[in-house]
Amino acid sequence: MSEVPAAGVTAQTFGQLPDGREVELYRLVNDNGMEMTVMSLGGTIVSLKTPDAEGNQADIVLGFDSLEDYLAPEYRKANPYFGALIGRYGNRIAGGQFEIDGQTWQVPQNDGNNSLHGGSRGFDQRLWEVSPVEEGSGVGVVLTLTSEDGDQGYPGQLEAEVRYTLTDDNALDIHYQATTTATTPVNLTQHSYFNLEGEGNGDILDHQLTLNADAFTPVDDSLIPTGEIRSVADTPFDFRQPTAIGARIDEDNQQLQRGQGYDHNFVLKREAGDDLVLAARVEAPDSGRVMEVYTTEPGIQFYSGNFLDGSLEGKAGQPYGHRSGLALETQHYPDSPNQADFPSTLLSPGETWLSHTRYRFSTR
Repeated sequence: MSEVPAAGVTAQTFGQLPDGREVELYRLVNDNGMEMTVMSLGGTIVSLKTPDAEGNQADIVLGFDSLEDYLAPEYRKANPYFGALIGRYGNRIAGGQFEIDGQTWQVPQNDGNNSLHGGSRGFDQRLWEVSPVEEGSGVGVVLTLTSEDGDQGYPGQLEAEVRYTLTDDNALDIHYQATTTATTPVNLTQHSYFNLEGEGNGDILDHQLTLNADAFTPVDDSLIPTGEIRSVADTPFDFRQPTAIGARIDEDNQQLQRGQGYDHNFVLKREAGDDLVLAARVEAPDSGRVMEVYTTEPGIQFYSGNFLDGSLEGKAGQPYGHRSGLALETQHYPDSPNQADFPSTLLSPGETWLSHTRYRFSTR
């Protein structure tokens, strides 16, 4: 059994950016000894330690021990967005273009011809303001960021706030909100990669995944949704019952070939009036760790770490090889600004964009 650290929030300097600004690292510990560290650069979750079935703590998110590793050219070139907050628009926008009231807006094409995760300098590369909070139900931090009018080509000044709370029932609660001075697309999400056996401990192909989704949004060759809402029935995308991630990942299937594995948005089952719904459940066979994902969002992007290639070495001193982590990004659908039949991501002045996601951790 691991020693339980003292509950609370503490802060220390993690390093400096090239322009001299300091990056802070916040350590959150709940009453059960579950521990998370978050750095102000990108609102990035650097570590997340949870117990296995024997009570032994291990870090279950991919990332690095030093700021220098996050700033290194090889990381920025690959940019897997380990643990980062994503904005203004999580996922892809076709051609980096969209229209609002007949006006065309151009944002950076940083993923082939498309825009990915907010552009070439998205919220993952911004220095957030961070304030610790201690509540009756746990400990947390509030992160705030002002995205100026025209930032990465997006209209309107966006005021974003994200609250991470490590609750005393071993959940990570994430509350998002945003306001704008001009109508703009908003689709914030969190991009942690999980390995419930412990980061650096092999791949995630034996993890058992359940997704509360009867349909997904198939993609074209550039991973932009075609507009179709396709049933998962009789396809490798049917995770309605617990299924090993690796069971069908290499099947001869056009969608799997386009994503080089799973890199798709799943349409969550939701009844009218539902708030938080169970979106996903993951179980690791050896450690017995279980993660459940609840969200108010209509979709979840399941990414099986297909582009990890061993070139980045993580906190455990092990290279992050092919499919060594998985991401479950709660979100609106990719390319929604160009897909009239998808739920809208437009936020207008006078409105407040709200979203809530909970990652709950337990053991088998």
